Amino acid sequence: MAKQRILITGGAGFLGSHLCDRFIREGLEVIAMDNLITGDLRNIEHLFKLKEFEFYNHDVSKFVHVPGELHYILHFASPASPIDYLKIPIQTLKVGSLGIHNLLGLARQKKSRIMIASTSEVYGDPTVHPQPEEYYGNVNPVGPRGVYDEAKRFQEAMTMAYHTYHQLDTRIVRIFNTYGPRMRLNDGRVLPAFIGQALRGEDLTIFGDGSQTRSFCFVDDLVEGIYRLLMSDYVLPMNIGNPSEITIREFAEEIIKLTGTKQKIIYQPLPKDDPKQRQPDIRKAKEILKWEPKVSRAEGLKITYDYFKSLPKEVLYHRDHKNFDGFIR
Repeated sequence: MAKQRILITGGAGFLGSHLCDRFIREGLEVIAMDNLITGDLRNIEHLFKLKEFEFYNHDVSKFVHVPGELHYILHFASPASPIDYLKIPIQTLKVGSLGIHNLLGLARQKKSRIMIASTSEVYGDPTVHPQPEEYYGNVNPVGPRGVYDEAKRFQEAMTMAYHTYHQLDTRIVRIFNTYGPRMRLNDGRVLPAFIGQALRGEDLTIFGDGSQTRSFCFVDDLVEGIYRLLMSDYVLPMNIGNPSEITIREFAEEIIKLTGTKQKIIYQPLPKDDPKQRQPDIRKAKEILKWEPKVSRAEGLKITYDYFKSLPKEVLYHRDHKNFDGFIR
């Protein structure tokens, strides 16, 4: 009996590469697609020797063709950190509009089940806490974060339109802050930023007064939730994340304790529209998927810190290893 096949866009990225690993373990043939603007082939180089794995270097904002059967499509291609989507805003919007249109069309052609990666950013700077799936959000469409927030909101709308109009088999996962091995050390997100500063002996930079909150989910837990949602019959958006909430100031103190460094915490002005609180309401995931995170923050941070410590020094000290010149359209 032939194996089922899955296409994972953004497959060379942090989360996409972990999903490639998971579906290989589940016995599927995996096709990873990535244009490598923010992805890194080192994340998936261990898979190239496997006959069950293929890689396509392709931008999903352009027409997407994959020969043969496709049983599942995971659309996880998108810049996901502020340092990226502020540098390549047009690409961020295109992957969330042209990209999703291309992949929904492919799913319709192949009769595939398709899941899209949405985000807690669809809630913007929330006025409801914690954030349930029914909350419509508080998003500034013309602010600096709007290129990412609105791209994801459009993706959800387009996906539901294809589900309703074409009866396409769709899933929508709203991902909250996630961390673990293979994150880019200097991608602008809070956890790798703090660990990178600690490893370089720099003071830890907090934007604002540090009272804003985040909820961090270890990548293995997130992948399990994504897998269960994909295999479920639930078609409306679902939050997947860890509801253990912590202030940024407390988190910086945890990193200093973990790394055994003596750095100070310094404060900078809070960027425009930065969410002041973030915590997923995961009652639906618990009830429908029988899922909740298992890895404690202490355990997950230790694994992640050990990964970052193992990186070559040139990665540790290279602040922005991607050159985006020429990509702006």
